[in-house]
Amino acid sequence: MPDKKAIIDALSRLPDVSGHGNLVSEGRVRNVDVDESVIKLTLELPSNDHEQRIQVENGCRTAINGLPDSADYMVMIRVDMPSDGEADDDRQKTPSGSPFEGQAPIQGVKNIIAVASGKGGVGKSTVCVNLALALQKRGFKVGVMDADIYGPSIHVLLDVQAKPQPGREREVAAVEKDGLKMMSLGFMVERDQPVIWRGPVVQGIVKKFLQDVEWGELDYLMIDLPPGTGDVQLTLVQTVPITSVIIVTTPSEIALVDAEKGLNMFTQVNVPVMGIVENMSYFACPHCGERTDVFSAGGGKRVGDRLGVDFLGEIPLHSQVREGGDAGKPILVLEPESPISQSFLEIADRVAAKCPVDSD
Repeated sequence: MPDKKAIIDALSRLPDVSGHGNLVSEGRVRNVDVDESVIKLTLELPSNDHEQRIQVENGCRTAINGLPDSADYMVMIRVDMPSDGEADDDRQKTPSGSPFEGQAPIQGVKNIIAVASGKGGVGKSTVCVNLALALQKRGFKVGVMDADIYGPSIHVLLDVQAKPQPGREREVAAVEKDGLKMMSLGFMVERDQPVIWRGPVVQGIVKKFLQDVEWGELDYLMIDLPPGTGDVQLTLVQTVPITSVIIVTTPSEIALVDAEKGLNMFTQVNVPVMGIVENMSYFACPHCGERTDVFSAGGGKRVGDRLGVDFLGEIPLHSQVREGGDAGKPILVLEPESPISQSFLEIADRVAAKCPVDSD
């Protein structure tokens, strides 16, 4: 475990934004906390200068990541500004605060459900979209936010090319198709245009989708996260209160190892994990019905049992799911009565039971 004193010593080597002294000597570092696999840092800066904030945050992350034994630790940073009328030299230098105190709910959204995976290629976005449609089919008001900034896919899976329009109360209104609200960077860039941005810019886009999009009244906002445990995940949990997280995996051992890491990350930052969905669980022959466990069997349930997390259900491997996604027609739209669609509906029922919508 990284030593708290070593972290403070590393931060003391960073020059202060005033040009005098360093971050520690000038009282910018208000709190340092090491909690299992998370390093939580609270800073106070003299002004709400975005460029200054990004520069300081990046400097702190670089300094901490350079310490021995810090490679497996996430660095969460909260930045406070002095209250109105409080002089820079009069700031109290007593450590206080939490990186999560800046969370704010999204107006009109009752439940925020993040759909995550430890690695790519497990069908997380497909699961997210079909679960959203299944919840909508059950009569709920649903939105989908594509937080996979480097690889947005919601617009492809749902066959939507519309451009977002200005909102009445917020900067931009969510795109809507058949009653489903959605927002994705894919609406704003060309399909073949790569997203070549550093972490701070990506964090800014995620915050904008959360804070500046007019979502309207939603029972569930499903957020499709990128694979792994990086900047987007940390930005999300620091910006809004997450109701719960669904972990998507396949039964293969390498996917399960990464799924467990992702699950542990959310546990460490005090975000409830609803359960595990096992995608591509098996292949059922369309001719004879014989079941083949292509990627092994039962791994998702075993991980859930070991970690005390519910197993929400399994989705079989089928060409219709892939074909429908490529054509912009998810299986819930293409074959709403199929066994696969029924599997998604059963999982949606479990989601609704675990995160009920309060009646007005």
